[in-house]
Amino acid sequence: MPAARKWSSSSLSETSPLLPSSASIEMSSNTGESSSAARRAVFLGVDVGTGSSRAGLFDEQGRLIGSASSPIQIWKEKDCIEQSSTDIWHAVCTAVKAACSLASVVPEEVVGLGFAATCSLVAVDSDGSPVSVSWTGDARRNIIVWMDHRAVNQAERINANDSPVLQYCGGSLSPEMQAPKLLWVKENLKESWSLIFRWMDLSDWLSFRATGDDTRSLCTTVCKWTYLGHAHMEVAREKDSHSMEACGWDDVFWEEIGLGDLVEGNHAKIGRSVAFPGHPLGSGLTPAAAKARNYR
Repeated sequence: MPAARKWSSSSLSETSPLLPSSASIEMSSNTGESSSAARRAVFLGVDVGTGSSRAGLFDEQGRLIGSASSPIQIWKEKDCIEQSSTDIWHAVCTAVKAACSLASVVPEEVVGLGFAATCSLVAVDSDGSPVSVSWTGDARRNIIVWMDHRAVNQAERINANDSPVLQYCGGSLSPEMQAPKLLWVKENLKESWSLIFRWMDLSDWLSFRATGDDTRSLCTTVCKWTYLGHAHMEVAREKDSHSMEACGWDDVFWEEIGLGDLVEGNHAKIGRSVAFPGHPLGSGLTPAAAKARNYR
């Protein structure tokens, strides 16, 4: 098995021929406003699907005023389906820049940003650099795509434990959920496992990449990570607040399935804090993220 390799995103243009060109960008606009229009409040939504990253700009009435999309790379080898977080980030930035240009939106007009994405699993090290989840050892391939079915055996073994957690997941885990995939990596890619510092759902990784805040979404963690949302809600009600303390992880579950190391550091690798959808993260875009989107 090839050794896991770290990959520097700074070398993206030199190492990857898979990035979208301006000629491949699809754009549409519903705005007839000129670039000299009065300053307005604009909201940016980014949706990353399986095949493309899409950006939409909306006014305060919720009307779409501009949109663009950019394709993303995918690798398929039998049950293993992988993507690159660096490639996806490039596609996101490409789509955002194109949408802003088409709709004549200037950076100062964008007052809010939200992400939606597939429930794919992203692996990065302590520096935020990609770590391979592929048999090839190619660190560009640091995402296990949502429909990947490499972890069928792991899902069956987890379900055989009959943990009480499963009653909140329809009675059993699908191999498309994150726990079986995590167990597969631990059992099959030991060097990668030792390097990975954060495991994140793709939408949470996008928020982290944009803001530097690794808080997870209550939506992603409940849907695919066995996070107990009702426990989180109980604590929030008791404190009469939108507490972001990650109090919905069942440590016994993770230990029973062979992933007790993910409990360490107050669940640092899978989420120490969990926020309600729409909760503001960090202090907004980091300077690096703003520059990548051509906002500075």
